[in-house]
Amino acid sequence: MTARWWFYPALAILTLVLMPLLLLMLAALLTYPTLPSLAALTDYQPKIPLRVYSSEGALIGEFGEERRALVKIGEVPDLMKKAILAAEDDRFYEHGGVDYRGVLRAAYSNFTSGGARQGASTITMQVARNFFLSKEKVFSRKFNEVLLAIKIEHNLSKDDILQLYINHIYLGQRAYGFAAAAQTYFGKSLGQLSIAETAMLAGLPKAPSSYNPVVNPARAKLRQSYVLRRMHELGFIDTQQQEAAQLEPLATRRGGYQDFAVKADYLAEMVRQAVYARYQEAAYTQGIKVYTTIRMPDQAAAYAALRKGVLDYDQRHGYRGPEGYIDLRKVSGEENLEDALQEVAESDDLIPAVVLEANPKTIRAYVKGGQMAEISGEGLKFSQVKPGDNVALNRRIRAGSLIRVQKNDMGAWQIVQLPQVEAAFVAASPRDGAIYALVGGFDFNLNQFNHVSQAWRQPGSSFKPFIYSAALEKGFTPASVVNDAPLTDAPLMVDTEEAVNQVWQPKNFDGIFEGPIRMRQALVKSKNLASVRILQAITPQYAQDYVTKFGFEAAKHPPYLTMALGAGSVTAMQMLAGYSVFANGGFRVTPYFIQRIEDANGNVLDQAAPVVAGETAEQVIDVRNAYTMVNMMQGVVRHGTAIRAMQLGRQDLAGKTGTTSDAMDAWFCGFQPTVAGIAWLGFDTPRSLGERETGGGAALPIWMDYMGKILQGVPQAVYTMPENMVVERINNDGQRDEDGKLVEYFYQENLPPIKEKSLIETIIDQLF
Repeated sequence: MTARWWFYPALAILTLVLMPLLLLMLAALLTYPTLPSLAALTDYQPKIPLRVYSSEGALIGEFGEERRALVKIGEVPDLMKKAILAAEDDRFYEHGGVDYRGVLRAAYSNFTSGGARQGASTITMQVARNFFLSKEKVFSRKFNEVLLAIKIEHNLSKDDILQLYINHIYLGQRAYGFAAAAQTYFGKSLGQLSIAETAMLAGLPKAPSSYNPVVNPARAKLRQSYVLRRMHELGFIDTQQQEAAQLEPLATRRGGYQDFAVKADYLAEMVRQAVYARYQEAAYTQGIKVYTTIRMPDQAAAYAALRKGVLDYDQRHGYRGPEGYIDLRKVSGEENLEDALQEVAESDDLIPAVVLEANPKTIRAYVKGGQMAEISGEGLKFSQVKPGDNVALNRRIRAGSLIRVQKNDMGAWQIVQLPQVEAAFVAASPRDGAIYALVGGFDFNLNQFNHVSQAWRQPGSSFKPFIYSAALEKGFTPASVVNDAPLTDAPLMVDTEEAVNQVWQPKNFDGIFEGPIRMRQALVKSKNLASVRILQAITPQYAQDYVTKFGFEAAKHPPYLTMALGAGSVTAMQMLAGYSVFANGGFRVTPYFIQRIEDANGNVLDQAAPVVAGETAEQVIDVRNAYTMVNMMQGVVRHGTAIRAMQLGRQDLAGKTGTTSDAMDAWFCGFQPTVAGIAWLGFDTPRSLGERETGGGAALPIWMDYMGKILQGVPQAVYTMPENMVVERINNDGQRDEDGKLVEYFYQENLPPIKEKSLIETIIDQLF
C-alpha cells in the first residue's frame, strides 16, 4: 500500500520531466533532416567588394556595401584568436557546438540576477545564426540554431568554423570580419594590432553598435576592459600586459576605411564606372579585381604636383577669410570642439581648426583630431591684414573663427585655405596610351567632377601645334614667313544673322606685333596674329577636318578663324591623345587605364590589347611632320613661353603653353619620348584666373614638378630625323628642294633681317 502511494507520484514527476525531453528529441529527429544545406559554409562565397590596383599590384580603390578582407585561419595571429575565445566562447575547442555547462552557468546567472543578462551562444551557434537564421528571439529559432550548430560541428573542423566566424561576423562601420574591422577602426592589418586594439575588436560581436569605439568610445572601453580581464583569467596575457593594455590610448580612424597606396580617387571612380557598366551589381559583390596602368611613383608625383600648383596659385591671390564662425560660449571643452568640427570636411593636410585666441602676433587654435596649434611669424603671413586694408569683420580672424591649418616643411603650423580654383593632370605612355597618372581635381571628396575626362574647356594656344601641323601638310615649313601684324578686316565667319557682318580684331598676348616672322618663331613666341594668318591660308575647313586625325571632334571646333587661337572645346584626355601623336612619330593611340580584370580566383576576365605606335597603331600624320612639330615645340621649351622648363636640365622636352581669352584657362601640354603629360588650371564656372596668370606661370609648374620626379635617372633621348628629310640653312627667300620633299628649315638667329612682305605676298609664297 505504501509502495503504491509513492509509485504514482514518482511516475507523474518522471513523466513531467521526461515528456518534454522526449518531445524535444522527437522534434529534433523530425527537424534535423529539414535543416538547410551547409553548402553556404563548405563553399563559402561572401560578398567581396570590387578592388582596384596599380600596375604594381598596390590597392588604390575599393567599392562595395560590405567591407571584407578574407584571411585563412593560419594567418590570424594567435593573440587575436585567444581574444575572440575569451570574449565569446572560451570552451570552443572542447564542446560539440552547444556548451551545456555554459547554458547552466548562464541560466544560474540570469536567475540570481533577476533577468536575462548573460547568453550562452557558442561561436558555432553564432555561425549558424549569421548564415542561416534570423535574430528573432523565439524558441523555434533558438531550437534550430542548436540543431544547426550540432550539424555544423559534425561536418566542419573547429578551425574551419572559427575561420568562418572570423571572416563573416559583422563588427560595425560596414566591416565584416576581423581583418576588415582592423583596417576600418585602426588602419592596420591583424598582425599589426596591439593587445589593447585586439581586445577592443574582440569585444565588438556582442553589440557592434553599442561598443563601436568611433561613436561610443566610453562603452567600447568598458567592453575592452572585460575582454582583457577574461584574457588574463584564462592565462592568455599576464598582469603587466593587461595593465599596459588598459592604459593604452586608442586612436581610432574617423575617416575612410582604407589607407590606399596612393591618392587615385578619380581614376578608381573611372574604373568603377567601367566595371559596373559591364557587370552591373555583381561588380560590387563578386570580388572582381582590376589592375590598372597607373604607376605608383607617377601617381604620387602627379597628386603632389597638382596640389602644390593649386595652392601656389591660391597663395598668389590672397586670403579670403575664415570659412565660418563657431560660438565659443556654446562650445567648451576639447570633446565639444571636436564634435563641432566633425561635419567640417578635411582635405588631406588642410585641416580644419577653431581659433581660441587671436592677436596680431599669435593665434592659438584647436585642430580637428585633438592637437593644439600655436601659429606665429611666417605661419600668419598669408592671412594677415595689411595696414590700411579695409577688410570686413567676417574676413578677419578672431576667437571662434573656423580656419584651415597646415604644417610646413619645418613642421610649424601655418594658416592656409581651401582653394576655389580647380586643376587636372594626366600622363601616359605615347607609345601605347597606358595612363601612368591621373588626377581629376584638387580633392575628390570635395568635388567628384573629373576635370581630366569630363571638363570641356578651351585649349587656347596649346591647340596651335595641330594648326601648324596642318600647315606643314599644306606646304608651310618652319622657315615660312608669316605676317604678325594687326588684323582688322577678318570676319568672324559665323552663321548667325546678327554676327555675320561683325569684324574680329584678335591681338597678341604681349600686345607686340613683329611683322613678318618665321613660322617657327611664331609658335615659339605663341603669336596669335601669325597663327590666324596661317589658318587663313590653309582654310578653317581644312584644319577642322585635319584635327580629327588627333582624336578631336569636328563639331567641337567650328571652322572659324578663332580655331587658330584654341577657341574650340577639348578635354585634357583628348589633348593627351593629340600630343601623343607628335611624341610617338605620328601614330594615333588611345589612352587606356585598365590593364586586366580578374575574378576572385585570379582568372582573367578581360585583358587590354592596346595598339602600339610603330606596330599596330594607325599612322595619322607623316613621320616627317611629327618630327618637325617636335623640333618646333622643343624651341618653345628652350627659347619660348615654356623656357621655365629648362630648369629641369633636359634637352629632350617639348610642348606648348596655352592661355585662353581673359585667362580663363591655363594649360601646358608637353612630352618626352617616354611620357606625355597634360596640365590644366581654371575655375569650374569659368572666370579669369587673373591678368598675370598664364599657362607658363600656372600650369607649367605642375607639369614640371611631375616630370622632374619621373624623369630622374632617365637618359636623355635624341629625336632621330626620319629618312627623306633635308636639313638646309636658308636665306630669307626659303625655297623647297627640287624633289618636293618636306624640308626642315632650322631657324638661325644670325640670318640677315627679314624683308617685310604683305599678307597677300606671304600667302602666295606658301601656296605656290
